[in-house]
This record gives sequence, C-alpha cells and structure tokens, in this order.
Amino acid sequence: MAKYINPYTDFGFKKLFGEEANKDLLIDFLNQLLPAHHQIADLTFRNPESLADLSIERKAIFDIHCKAVSGERFIVEMQKAKLKYFKDRSLFYVTFPIRDQAQQGDWNFRLDAIYFVAILDFEYDEAEEKRKFRRDVALKDQDGDLFFDKLHFRFLQMPLFKKTESELETKFDKWCYFLKHLESFDHIPSILNEPIFQKAFEIAALASLTPEQRDRYEESLLQYRDLKSVLETAVEEKVLEIVKKLIKRNLTNEEIAEDTGLSVEQIEQLRREVNRK
Repeated sequence: MAKYINPYTDFGFKKLFGEEANKDLLIDFLNQLLPAHHQIADLTFRNPESLADLSIERKAIFDIHCKAVSGERFIVEMQKAKLKYFKDRSLFYVTFPIRDQAQQGDWNFRLDAIYFVAILDFEYDEAEEKRKFRRDVALKDQDGDLFFDKLHFRFLQMPLFKKTESELETKFDKWCYFLKHLESFDHIPSILNEPIFQKAFEIAALASLTPEQRDRYEESLLQYRDLKSVLETAVEEKVLEIVKKLIKRNLTNEEIAEDTGLSVEQIEQLRREVNRK
C-alpha cells in the first residue's frame, strides 16, 4: 500500500502546491525554473475563476494561479493526459492574467511578467519534441535574441525525466525526482533528506490526512486511474489496428516492431491471429 499521495491527482497536486500553509513548497519549486531576476520571495494565491469574465471561459480554469510580491504572475498546471491543441490552450490561458492587469482610466499598458508552468504526465508526439524533458519558451526574434521578457512558458514532460537518485545534481532535479516517484517511496531517500523535502513528505503522507481529506483523495485517485486506463486502452487498440494493417501490407515482423515499439514475438502472435481470420 502506498505511503504517500499521488501528486498527479487533482487533490495531490493542490495539497502539495496549492495551499497557503504550503506555499513555501511552490515557491521553492518555481524558483528552480526561474531566472535570477524573477526569483520569488513571497506570493499570494488567487482564485482562477475570478479571471474568467465570460461563462464560456469558466471551462478554462487552471490548477493554480498566484502572484509574487514583486508582481510576476504564475499559472501552474498539472496535465494528466494529452489534450488536443494543448499549446493553443496554454496560450489562451495566459490571456487571463494579461487582461487581469488592465486598469480602468488612464493606463500605460505596462504589464508584469507572466509564467505558464505545465507539468505533463504524458509526452507530445511531435518529432522535434522527442527526448526533450524540459522546454523553456519565450518570444524571440529571427536571430534567436529575446524580444520580450514578460511572457514565458515552461513545459516539463515528466515521462522523459529518467535520472536516477545517484544522477541528481540540482535542486530542480530533486524536485522532478520527488514528483515522479513520490507515490512509490516508502521512506525519504537520503538525497532528499533536507528541510524543504522533509516538509513535502510530511504533507504528502497519507497518514496525515483527515478522514474527509482521505475520501477526497481516494475519489481523485480513482478518477486519475480511470482516465489512465481509458487512454491506455485507446492507445493499445490504435496500435493493434496499425499492426494489423502493416501485416496485411506484408512488412516483416522486424520492420513492424521497429515502427510500433512492440516486440517481434508480439508481432508474430498478432500475425497468427490475423492469418486465422
């Protein structure tokens, strides 16, 4: 039985990073992603729903919206599954804190910096993004020089984080290792035995939840597992259909295995099933 919460669940993510009492965890995590001139000293949480001024926009509610005392605004998202037009959605999300800065009357249009941080429990399928665990995106000109320092995106494809405990070098590495493996830990690894992570483990301990919180977590965990199961089934069915088409085109088992990631033995079994029909 797991000892700690799954941080990819809605409840788990907001328990760790979305509560006032734990905002030091969010600050520490975000600071690993930010340049020196945008480091956070303190922040306040804001209600994401207050940014949506049209009913249709209330469907586009993100997980965490906060503002640093120095003015920077942050949207932090945990995405459990691949969404169609996710990049478009990310760009749409940042329009909310942009419009939120508009002032009535005489306003000079000066904006505070905005960061969109997405922790993704999936991989993009675009070829150019393969093997890129972290993508830092900003507005640059044709020569690659930074054009505007007030709109930034951080995308973390967690399945592509492969570092082992012995390979962790930075505080950022440690946070990623913590998030990816939290649910499977049965004790605090020595490399994470420092105050900020000790608190994170304490917050994440299932034993520390009240009965009501435990019920909410179990419901959130069930929703997460159901979603993953549906997605895995859909992917498997799609792969099987592709394999069957390739078999009918007389490709070899080795060629199909290379294209699909299945083993030669699996392809041979599917080939026998196709030939029996």
